[in-house]
Amino acid sequence: MVLALGLGPTLIVIGPGAFLGTANLVGTDAEVDSAADLDPSMLVAVMAGNPVFALLAIMMIALAYGRAGLGDLRSRLLRWRVGVRWYAVALLTAPVLWIAIQGALSLTSDAFIPGIITADQKASLLVTGLVVGLVAAVFEEIAWTGFATHELRKRHGPWATGLTVGLLWCVLHLSLFAGADSGAVPRVLSVAAVFSWMLAYRLLMVWVYGHTQSVLLAIVMHLPISVMGFVLASPTMAGIADLIFNLAFGATLWALVAAVAKTERRRLSRPNLHQVTATGT
Repeated sequence: MVLALGLGPTLIVIGPGAFLGTANLVGTDAEVDSAADLDPSMLVAVMAGNPVFALLAIMMIALAYGRAGLGDLRSRLLRWRVGVRWYAVALLTAPVLWIAIQGALSLTSDAFIPGIITADQKASLLVTGLVVGLVAAVFEEIAWTGFATHELRKRHGPWATGLTVGLLWCVLHLSLFAGADSGAVPRVLSVAAVFSWMLAYRLLMVWVYGHTQSVLLAIVMHLPISVMGFVLASPTMAGIADLIFNLAFGATLWALVAAVAKTERRRLSRPNLHQVTATGT
């Protein structure tokens, strides 16, 4: 109920496109081939929706749980003692897979060469990507993890929660991808390819949160996706090339999700040795 009350007003107030400011980019006369082509006003538009989304989530927590709920959110937002291995999973999963796949594909075609390599102002593009990525990661995860995931996990398992939050995450990013049409690939297919890896990645994020209860770690895990999408994309990686990359990235992430799910089943099926000893069996 709390989740529905929170996401409902969010969708109405900021809309799917305004979430990342993409409504300002779609349907305009501005020619934007890559992240490097965005002017300062567009960058502000890209980032403007994120604080609004986070604020609405915070308001819903305050209305539902009062000061105790806000205190709990702050505690989870600042929780950093979660173990080195979880930082490694959060920070390295996306970069290692993304760079490996794009690097391998770049050996077959120049269309896959990362945008930052061909960009004229590499430092500027990287800094801008980091700023945009950090804003997106911090404010989005206050809402997606701090509010939506946390509330759903009270009633549902990690995979049901991940699918629910992941689908909503995709919907709120719809206009970011649906607005671009290369003509070489049906728009519905290109969007579906992107959503395939976004959904798988959100499942992994929910899994990590389930083990750490750290919104901070969710921010750390979100950041590389935003930054790489900003600095590694290029005008040449469009149409068929874009579809191939997204399908490959998605297939790899889904394979990882399957491996994690199998490992979790084995862990849960193991007998609790402490309980066995206590009962004398």
